[in-house]
Amino acid sequence: MRVVNIGPDPSLAYRPNLENSKEKEEYRNFVDGSLFSRVFKTYSVMHTNQTVDFVQQKHGQWTHCNHSRMGMMEAIMSLDQLVDESDPDVDFPNSFHAFQTAEGIRKEHPDKDWFQLVGLIHDVGKILALWDEPQWAVVGDTFPVGCKFQDSIVFRDSTFQDNPDEKNPKYKTEYGIYEPNCGLDKVLMSWGHDEYLYRVMKFNNCAIPEEVCESLNEVIAPAVGRRVGVYINSKVLTEGSAFFCVCPQGLYMIRFHSFYPWHSHGDYTHLCNDKDLQMLPWVKEFNKFDLYTKTTDLPNVDELRPYYQSLIDKYCPGVLQW
Repeated sequence: MRVVNIGPDPSLAYRPNLENSKEKEEYRNFVDGSLFSRVFKTYSVMHTNQTVDFVQQKHGQWTHCNHSRMGMMEAIMSLDQLVDESDPDVDFPNSFHAFQTAEGIRKEHPDKDWFQLVGLIHDVGKILALWDEPQWAVVGDTFPVGCKFQDSIVFRDSTFQDNPDEKNPKYKTEYGIYEPNCGLDKVLMSWGHDEYLYRVMKFNNCAIPEEVCESLNEVIAPAVGRRVGVYINSKVLTEGSAFFCVCPQGLYMIRFHSFYPWHSHGDYTHLCNDKDLQMLPWVKEFNKFDLYTKTTDLPNVDELRPYYQSLIDKYCPGVLQW
């Protein structure tokens, strides 16, 4: 087995100012460490089996949300039973990570309770692993299927050799089955908790609000290297030199927070449309809390639950279909 060090993760530059954090260079270590064997095994099986056919099968199996009914907090607390086998940074139940992420966001964005809620629930799709899905089909970094696997994917050179799509000429080109700049909404991502929770939220009409941004290009243009049109209800709006939008940031954070080859390494932009590039700074902002709040200083969940239950009651109340 040969594992290549893919170098420092560019997302390290987005680390927030959080106390009690370990050194930034210690995060996302896919080279060695006490959890390396477990992590490599998970990704190896994942990269062998995540194919176009497999992803389509899982969409058919899970996106009708007819498996179970429960409230959001019950789903979060069920993750007490789950330790993510793909994560080199934590060896404690995923429910603690939910509150760590939310509290990190709450500290720096106290005015955005919807953002705090996204931090709390972003990994709830991992409940699939408690319903007999193997972890390699639930956790870990995501990537598109149906086109060339990019080099920035974790363990790219050592884990895809037995993936059937790797041998299919139709899927080995830069665009594969997709059109240039088709938009990530039209791209099949490797199946896992990101896509599943996104589908659950849409199915249950959960009302994560949409942020109103003025002069958005002051934020976006430096990030993407050019000015972009801005979407309102899927229509591009340009008003003089100012840009205004109402955008689905929360759902984008949920759906693409594990897409590290895109948001941290800059790959797959040839598949992105303007809407994706507009959302990228928000996904990056979320990522710094998702990643760098992972510490062994675990939160007091009992103290925090009432506040976060109030956010659940506000934005995704009652019993949801899963």
